[in-house]
This record gives sequence, structure tokens and C-alpha cells, in this order.
Amino acid sequence: MHNSTFYHKSSMLLLLLFIFTLSLYAQQPVTVSGTVKSATDGLGMPGVSVRLKGTATVTVTGTDGRFSIRVPSPQAILEFTSVGFIKQELSAGSTRLNITLREDAAALSEVVVVGYGTTRKQDLTGSIAVVSSKDFQKGNITTPEQMLSGKVSGVSITSNSGQPGSGSTIRIRGGSSLNASNDPLIVIDGVPLENGGVSGASNPLSFINPNDIETFTVLKDASAAAIYGARAANGVIIITTKKGLGGELKLAFNTVNSVSRIVRKVDVLSADQIRSIVNASGTQQQKEMLGNFNTNWQDLIYQDGLATDNNLSISGGIKKLPYRLSLGYQNQRGILRTDELQKTSLALVLNPTFFDNHLKLDLNLKGSTLKTRFANTAAIGGAVSFDPTQATYTNRSDYNGYWEWLNAANPSGLANLVGRNPVGLLEQREDRSNPYRSIGNLQLDYKFHFLPELHANVNAGYDMATGKGTVFVDQYAAETINRPGVNTEYKQTRMNTVFDFYLNYIKEFKSIKGRVDATAGYSYNDYLTKVYNFADFDADGKKIANSDPTFPFNKPQNRLISYFGRVNYSYDNRFLLTATVRRDGSSRFAPKYKYAVFPSVALAWTLKNEDFLKDSKTISALKLRASYGLTGQQDGIDNYGYLSTYNLSTPNASYQFGNAFYQMYRPSAYISNIKWEQTATTNIAVDAGFLDNRITGSLEWYSKKTSDLLNRVPQPAGTNFSASAVVNVGDMTNKGLELTLGFVPVKTADLNWEFSLNATYNKNTITNLTVVPNDANYKGFQSGSIAGGIGGQFALINAVGGSKNTFYLLEQAYNQSGQPIEGVYIDQNGDGQVNENDFHKGKPADPKVFLGFSNNLSYKQWNMSFTLRANLGNYVYNNIYSQTGNLAQITGSSVLANASPNYLTTNFKTQQLLSDYYIENGSFLKMDNINLGYRFGKIFQSKANLMLSASVQNVFTITKYSGLDPEVPFGIDNNLYPRPRVFSLGLNVNF
Repeated sequence: MHNSTFYHKSSMLLLLLFIFTLSLYAQQPVTVSGTVKSATDGLGMPGVSVRLKGTATVTVTGTDGRFSIRVPSPQAILEFTSVGFIKQELSAGSTRLNITLREDAAALSEVVVVGYGTTRKQDLTGSIAVVSSKDFQKGNITTPEQMLSGKVSGVSITSNSGQPGSGSTIRIRGGSSLNASNDPLIVIDGVPLENGGVSGASNPLSFINPNDIETFTVLKDASAAAIYGARAANGVIIITTKKGLGGELKLAFNTVNSVSRIVRKVDVLSADQIRSIVNASGTQQQKEMLGNFNTNWQDLIYQDGLATDNNLSISGGIKKLPYRLSLGYQNQRGILRTDELQKTSLALVLNPTFFDNHLKLDLNLKGSTLKTRFANTAAIGGAVSFDPTQATYTNRSDYNGYWEWLNAANPSGLANLVGRNPVGLLEQREDRSNPYRSIGNLQLDYKFHFLPELHANVNAGYDMATGKGTVFVDQYAAETINRPGVNTEYKQTRMNTVFDFYLNYIKEFKSIKGRVDATAGYSYNDYLTKVYNFADFDADGKKIANSDPTFPFNKPQNRLISYFGRVNYSYDNRFLLTATVRRDGSSRFAPKYKYAVFPSVALAWTLKNEDFLKDSKTISALKLRASYGLTGQQDGIDNYGYLSTYNLSTPNASYQFGNAFYQMYRPSAYISNIKWEQTATTNIAVDAGFLDNRITGSLEWYSKKTSDLLNRVPQPAGTNFSASAVVNVGDMTNKGLELTLGFVPVKTADLNWEFSLNATYNKNTITNLTVVPNDANYKGFQSGSIAGGIGGQFALINAVGGSKNTFYLLEQAYNQSGQPIEGVYIDQNGDGQVNENDFHKGKPADPKVFLGFSNNLSYKQWNMSFTLRANLGNYVYNNIYSQTGNLAQITGSSVLANASPNYLTTNFKTQQLLSDYYIENGSFLKMDNINLGYRFGKIFQSKANLMLSASVQNVFTITKYSGLDPEVPFGIDNNLYPRPRVFSLGLNVNF
């Protein structure tokens, strides 16, 4: 009995000890890892937040859906959340978990960023497109807008040239103005940017690091954009950058290294062809000018461009302080010799929450500095026209040893009014700049404890920039024939500030099946620029006489003060209403015209939520939308153009009194009743999805009418202090159709294939341009300057009844063989003579249709994507042909020059600049980008993920256009900086 009792007590003691040991083990910290997959396709889900419930401990799944997190015990609860998926909570249980998340339609709708806040996707009534990072164009991307090219219907993005850091022309639904800006408003993390550039930078967006961008949101119609009122007539692009996610420290490094090569060069005559032409048609003196060389000047000015783009980001959380810090460095050498761009960028994001998530703080700071050398782009035209029979260098000591045309009467001097050695133009000019820019804001969002449906939001931001640089040309350079070199300086500073305050109230009313999302607020924007004025100096430091500035600087400034409100109302998740109003006041207008109101209203019907479609397995989404609203425009006019002001005359307009010269003050033109340009937009659309959204699409029709156009028109003699002035006159319309289609043909665990197509048709019509409607005496105003003539000559006209940027030239006459007859044109009015009354409106420079096609195919660790883009119905004036395709180009001056082979086709003896013979079809199909990537998975003992990629940009162009590239600004091809083909290798490592 004694032994039995002892055994029983010992067993109980051992059992208690075992339980205690298990309890101690259960309380020990453990590392839990696993994989999160999508229930739809079984694929690993990147970016899923894995949080230890009730704490700030969080991690994020990698590209393959895997995660690892340290928890205090196996009993800890983990929360798995991802935008668009139902949240799951699981006990850690073991050190290995496999989780499947299911899509949540309600959650999917929470992700759309709109002006002053966000809204649910299912509640959208306006025309809004969102492009996320996974859909961006890839490769050597120097400016952000390039990532969006070809991705959104209604949005045309055309790079201005192939120069490093060069900007793009962005048009949303064709633009809305003639003389004012047609650029969309760009908002970065709540800070609206000014349209103007920064001195020393070829593109204001080149300061933004593309690797920091998370999404682009494009607001196209008035319902979506009217919340921005005065600046939204040309649409809005909202850029949202990446945020801190909290949790453990994460490191990400990516590098892209590229080689750029010129695709093709401008066709010119060879040296032997020039010798043959001069020997046949030139004078004896010209024959004696011929050299014995065969110089390809284009080969000498172009080179292979090299580029490297490196980015390091650090993200994580310190207790309840999520953060993200990124550093970028880019170095790019252009294909034009001496063209260089270096960019260093830094971005810091802090987004903590306080008071049990009632107060959210977002701090965004971005800064970039550029170090640039701009090549002398005059060498591009010079390489096309300079005599190929001459040498690059000479044994002479003058002009730094570069071969140059000398004055026949004075062999020691340069010939006047002739081209210079293209290599010398590049190598003897130092055009350097070092601008920098910083954009930042602090945004506070407070959810009231006593009324959690009500939020107060404060946003204070700035956009600060300094542009400065110098231009130095050697005193012996032929470029500066009339002075001993150049040594000039420029500088500009800018400080734009924004302050927004708004209240947002969101409430579900279950009793009436309604939901209200209301916003009301105030916005203050101040734009201050300081432009410094400097005297001119020769290369040796000697000041140029009479070049001292009258004022050391000027400070143009304007302000915009606004009040806005928006209400989104949803009934039974079927019927939607959005009403927006904004009242803007601008300092650019007189008190009587200072304020304007921009309202909009939109309705939508979600048919999918009706009983007759709710259970349909074929139709997974169906919505009808309609909207109407007004937006405004004030860019393109002077800050104080409504005031009568006096300006100091220029030094060359001075008056002499005795032996001294004095600058006098003179009145400037002004329009006292100038007011807002306004655009009214109607939008009707249908959104649909089929077969569990494996097929999605949108079809939209829009009509935009701009009234009170800001247009520069002639002023009657004696009525103003200028021959022309910008006034409110005229109307213009843009009408179009947009189609967006998305397909997911294959979606399995190993193979995923997605592709999308967007198409846009836009017709632009000018309906009035005069104070008196339909004034038959006013032909319109010309634009599109063409090179080659003496004095201003233009190829385009903006006239009533046609589209803007319509070609306006003489109609060429042809012989029976189809050859153009030199100097013979069609007499349009039959008066027996050909003059300015016989110009006729021809083809448009802007495309009628533009298309985009994107493809993404992944198989296991492999991924392949490409983007195609097309413009249809646009025409190009070949200014290379018209300027250089004639005999006079070769032998018509005191020196010899090269010419276009088009001369051999036309046999024109002189320039025929105003002939429509040079108008060509500029329609094209381009493959912008093709990318191939391979995901290696875990490396470094499973501490990091590795991915390699290879890409080619500007892969091919299919076009009938005979020139270098059919995609030219404003449809006039004249010495375009060629867009190179870029080969890139990329590496991404995530720790």
C-alpha cells in the first residue's frame, strides 16, 4: 500500500511536471512560416499583410506568397489581410501554415484613390482608370509617365525625343484648349504640381523616381475630375507612391543596366553623290570646294548610350511606426555625344497611427537632384546638311582644329550664315545644369471618437525647386563667330505650397438600404517663382556691353483659393449618385471674374445586383454610368494680364539723349475682362464582366465642349498696346469613343495569361474663334513653325470647321507621270493666280484613333510581357525633305551642303516649303517594350528572393512614313532627337 501510494503520487508529480513543461514550451517564442495562396487560382499571393493580432508586429508575403514571422507562442493569433480579399484569423498552432484567401467583392472596391480621399470601386460613377505597378511598362524608365504609355484608353503619351530625361506630351481625350495648357493636372500624394518646368531640366517629372510609384489613377470625365475644378479641364493623373508596411525590416535592391543604340539615321546623299551633282551643276568655284573625304557626320555625332539605374529601399516598422526609405541613383549617357544625365533621389515615408487607429499620419518627403550636360542639338541638323566631302579636323590651329567653312574674301575668317562642323558644335559647348527639387506633404486623418463615421483631414504640402546652370562656349569656337565665346548663367527658384482641409462622413443606413459618403473642404494653393537675371559674359570673363539686367530678379506669383464638396449616395448597392461642386478663385482674374463654380453630377445603375442577374454565372459585372459637369482652365495667361502695367523696354529699344542711352517704360497690352475658360463634359458608359470576370470591358462615349477659349487674336489698331492679346473667344468640341477590354484566357497554378486592349477614337472640331460668331473674314491662326525659309512660315492652322493642328498648305500640281511640278499649285478660288488665298485645309496632325495592347504571360518561374501601341489617321509634314531635298540646298549658297535623297525624286531646284507634297501618312504600330523575367526564389540560405529580367524598348515600328520616326510633336518632322532602341538587364533582390 505504501509503494502504491508512492507510485500514484510520483505519477501525479510527473504528469504535472509534463504539463508545466508543455505550458512553458507553449509560451516560448516561435517562428511561423508558410504560404498564402489565392482560392481562385491557387497561386501564391505577394503583398499579403501578416500581423500578430493586437500588436504592431507585421510582415508581408514575398513574390511567391511565402512569409515568416516571429510570434511569442504557438497560441498567438495571426491576421492575414490583402486588399480585395476576406480577412482570415488563425492560431499559429505550428511553425508551418498554408493559408487560402478568398476574394471579397466589397473589399475589392476599397482601393480607388480619387480627389481628396478614396472611394469604393463598386461606387464609382465617373470615368476612372487605375494602373498598378504590376502593369507598368518595364525597362530603362527615366520619367514616370513612360510607365503609363499605351495602358489607358483616352490617354495619349508621346515622348518628345530620345534625349535622356526628355519629357512627354500627355493628352487626355484630346486636350481642351488652343492657347492655354492642354496638359493634365498631376497630383503626387496630395500635392498638385504646376505645369511649368524647372530651369535646367528637360522634363519637370524627371525628378520623380519611377521606382517609388505604386499606382497611377487617371480621372478622365468631369464627374471624376470636377473636384479639382479650375485645373481639371484636361483631366487629372493622381500618382500614389509606395508606403511603409510595418513589421520586420525588409530590404529591396534592384538595378537595371542598359545599352541604347540608334535605330536608323536620316537618309542623306553620299559624298560621291554630292561630288557628282556639283561636277554636273556647280560652278568652277564650287567644284574647287569639293573635298576628297567620305565623312558620315551622323556616325560621328551618335554613339552607343550606356545607362545604369539602381534603387535601394528599406521598409519595416519601429513599434507603431511603419516606414519606407528609398534611395535611387541613375546615370545615363545619351546616344548624342556629350549628352549626360545623372539623378540621385531620396524618399522617406512615415505612416503611423495613434489613439487606437483614430489618428492616421502620412508623411511623404521626396527629393531629387540632377546633374546634366545638354548636348548641342543643333548638331543633329548640322550632321544632316554639312558637306560630307570634307574632313572632321584640319591641321590649322584656328577654330580648335575643327574643319570649318572660311570666308572666300578673307580666308582667315569664317563664312557667314552657314552651318558649322557638327562635331565641333558638340565638343566645344558646355551646357551644364544642376537643378534639384523636393516635394512633400504631411497629411493627418482623424476619426472622431464620439462620431467614428466622421473624419477630419488636413494636408499641408510643398513643391520646392531650384534650377541653375551655365552655358560655356570656347572663345575660339566657330559657333560664336560674332563674339569671343559665351559664358552665361541662369537660375530660378520656385516654392509652391498647398493647404487642404476637408471633412468626410461615411454612414451606412441599413433601414433604408442606403450609404452616404460626403466630403466638404477648403484648398489654398500658392505658386511663387523667382527668376534671376544675369549679365552676359564672353568666354574670357569680359562682360558684354549693355547686358546688365535692369532688375536682378522678378517674382511672378499667383494664388488659387477653393471650396469644394462631394456626395456619393448608394441605394441598395444598385443605384448610385455622385454630385460635386467646386468654387475656385484665382488671382489671375479681375475681382469681377475672379471666382467660378464648377459642378458635376453622375448616375450609375449596377444591373448585376438586380434579382434577374444576381445569380448569373455568365455575367459577373454590369453597370451603366452617365455624367455631366464643368471644369476650368486658367493656365496660359499672364498672372496679372487684366491690369494695365508698364514694363521697362529692352536695351536695344533705348532712347538717346546726348551721348547716353536710356531704357524707357512702356505700357503693355491687357484685357480687363479676361475670365475662366470652361469645358462641359458629358460621359455615358457601360462596364461589364463575364465568366467570373475572366473577360472584362468598358465602352464610353464622351463629348467635351470648351467655351470662352483663351485664344491669342489680333487687336484693332489703337485699341490696345499690342498687335495681339489673349482673350476669351471661341468654342471647341472633342467627341469620342473609348473601349477597354481585358482577358484572362488561362489561370492555373503554373500558367497564367492575361492581355488587354484599349482603343480610342477622338474627333476635335473648332466651332468658333471670333467675338462675332462665324466671322467669314477670319481665317484662323497659324501655328507649326517650319524650318528653311526666311521669316516665320507655318504648316498648320486652327480654323473654324476643322480640327486643331490641321495642315494648311498649297495643293501641289502633278504631271501625267505623277511627278510634282516645281512651283505649280492648284488655284483653289479660280482667280487665275496662286497666292495666300489658295492655301487649303488638309489632313490633321493629331491621330483620330490610338490603340494600346498589353500582354502578360507567366509559367512557373518565368514571366513574359510586352506592350504594343498604335496611332491611326495622323499625318506628318516631312520638313527634312522640304528643307534639304533640292539643288539649292547643295549649291545655292557660298558653300556646299548635303541634301536629302528626295531631291533625286523631285529634281526640285529650290525649296518648296509650302507644298502639301511633303505631307505623309504618319500612322504607325510600335512595340514599345518586351520583357522576360525569371524568378529564382530563395537564395542566401532562404533569406532573400532573386529575380532577373531582360527587356528591349522601342522594339520595332511599322509605318508608311519615309522619315526617321512618324511620332513627332505637332506633326512636323524637323531634326528630331532619335529615339534609341534600348537593351536592358535587370536584377531584383528582396531580403
